[in-house]
Amino acid sequence: MIRYFLGIDIGGTKSHALIADETGRAVGFGEAGPGNHESVGWGGLRRTLRATFAQALSCAGLGKAQIAGAGFGVAGYDWPSEREPTLGAIQTLGLRAPVEAVNDTILGLLAGSDEGWGVAVVSGTGCNCWGWDRSRQRQGQVTGGGTAMGEGAGGSELIAKAVQAIAHEWTRRGPATQLTPALIQHTGARSLADLLEGLMSGRIELDASAAPLIFQVAAAGDPVAGDLIRWAGCELGELAACVVRQLEFEALEFDVVLVGSMFDGGPLLVEPMRHTVHAVAPGARLVRLTAPPVIGAVLLGMEQAGMRPDATIRETLARSVTESWPAMNSRQL
Repeated sequence: MIRYFLGIDIGGTKSHALIADETGRAVGFGEAGPGNHESVGWGGLRRTLRATFAQALSCAGLGKAQIAGAGFGVAGYDWPSEREPTLGAIQTLGLRAPVEAVNDTILGLLAGSDEGWGVAVVSGTGCNCWGWDRSRQRQGQVTGGGTAMGEGAGGSELIAKAVQAIAHEWTRRGPATQLTPALIQHTGARSLADLLEGLMSGRIELDASAAPLIFQVAAAGDPVAGDLIRWAGCELGELAACVVRQLEFEALEFDVVLVGSMFDGGPLLVEPMRHTVHAVAPGARLVRLTAPPVIGAVLLGMEQAGMRPDATIRETLARSVTESWPAMNSRQL
């Protein structure tokens, strides 16, 4: 009898469910909105879990009793005190199979590292960093609290820095930058003064979706934008370095998996990050995750059923997902 496995990736913006068989062939997919309890509450998490699971089951033509193991990566599951309510939300799915839940950052590590251990750094709308040692008995993490905890940098933090740069141009505290006309055009503001007034009054909004503009202006040679990208790379490297120190990886060779749309920015972001990480751990290998993180949740589900999925299964999962649902490849957090 063919066994099937469920993986669900609960995000702060979108959530995905994937069902695959024991060979790694994807057979069912579901998608819903955010499920991070910090923004939608525990009730919102339960609704998102049910919605994505129901879609994936329907797509696969299966019943829930046919699921042999399930893995869940949950944004907002950061502390031991959140384990019980997180598992409680999962129990409402009515699964009979063994399950496990981890912070969603760990899914990138499972999906992107051949050995399933090391460090994963997420940089999309926000940022986070977690790691597992080889035995998976020890984990390291940052708070995931963003700038409130001194942690950067996702798209939100990068945009905040860009706004500071154009404000410094207006006050003559800093140099002129091509970020100014780019953001004026993006927002439809009449002038820099109008843009700043609109941002302060709430009439104009800028969020992480505008982050690609910073990369475009930097690529065109603007030094202020270039400095912001390098700042972000160094900050992301510092997050990884924190977890390296916690897990005492300094002398080891291991993967640092890069997860999220910010890493589409390429070497201008990644090279400062690499330099920062290698200053602490010269043997670290920076690996860009190109497959959807939800495949890490499926691999986790397989492990709960006693399987030890190998590189072939991981590759089959990644290939079958992107062939069946190409839009999945754009969702990197």
